[in-house]
Amino acid sequence: MTPTPLDVAAVVVTYNSSRHIAALLDSLPEAMGDLGYSVVVVDNASTDGTVDLLERRSDVTVVRSINDGYAAGINRAVRASPEASAILILNPDATLDPESVPQMFHTLRRPGVGVVAPRVRDQHGRLARTLRRRPTLGRVGGLSFTGLSLFAERIDDASRYVSEHEVDWATGAILLVDRRCFDELGGLDESFFLYSEETDFSLRARDLGWATVYTPKAGAMHIGGGSGESAATHTMLMLNRVRLYRRRAGDARAWLYFGLTVLVELRRAILGQRRSWWTLKALFRPSLRPPQLGASTAILPR
Repeated sequence: MTPTPLDVAAVVVTYNSSRHIAALLDSLPEAMGDLGYSVVVVDNASTDGTVDLLERRSDVTVVRSINDGYAAGINRAVRASPEASAILILNPDATLDPESVPQMFHTLRRPGVGVVAPRVRDQHGRLARTLRRRPTLGRVGGLSFTGLSLFAERIDDASRYVSEHEVDWATGAILLVDRRCFDELGGLDESFFLYSEETDFSLRARDLGWATVYTPKAGAMHIGGGSGESAATHTMLMLNRVRLYRRRAGDARAWLYFGLTVLVELRRAILGQRRSWWTLKALFRPSLRPPQLGASTAILPR
């Protein structure tokens, strides 16, 4: 007899996440309410005891992996999960409020909805601005460069976080995804390794008729930076933004995007952000780029 599919398959990728992962897992029973669910954690070669902590628990399936990126880890966790109607993508440094997943699940059941993002707060209880506009040439520098919200991908207006509505995309710390949408897109694009995979996913989903919807009815907390930040990860972030834009807008406009990215990073470097000097070098010298991206042979990364 074929088992009945679960409602939600929760998937997490850890990398040196021992400080946070227990709190996330402890929050899940109340967060799931009456939904049937599973939890799979893929560990990307942690060295801090994360795997030992996970393997002492009975409420999670642990998959050990090499570190071949966040997107690859999520896809691997989905493959290791039992059949479910929806996939709950979680960062290890997040926690979910009680009954938050049923609220997201209800929104996901609306026709045409492929991705649902909840209202997120930071560890101090402040609203986290997780909603984003699609990338454009005018939004390369964002608020840090222009000071005008019109030219920012990030949506800072607090009134935009009050009611449920469709968005271009939302940051990927907590996302509920329709399994049919996930399969139709072939999962997350593993070529990004880290950063931009959630942007790419929501934009590709919209291309196929799947909406991303924000709902304030579901709440969560996200600390951010749980696995650390460095010059290398900042470089990945900026390179992946260029790669994503090139794939969607073509080479001619991508060269403009690349040039504007250089100006943004130069300004940041001059203002004291030391990691931006490394990023500038990597933008002009492909051999210095993180090899995981496979973007080291041409000035304009693909």
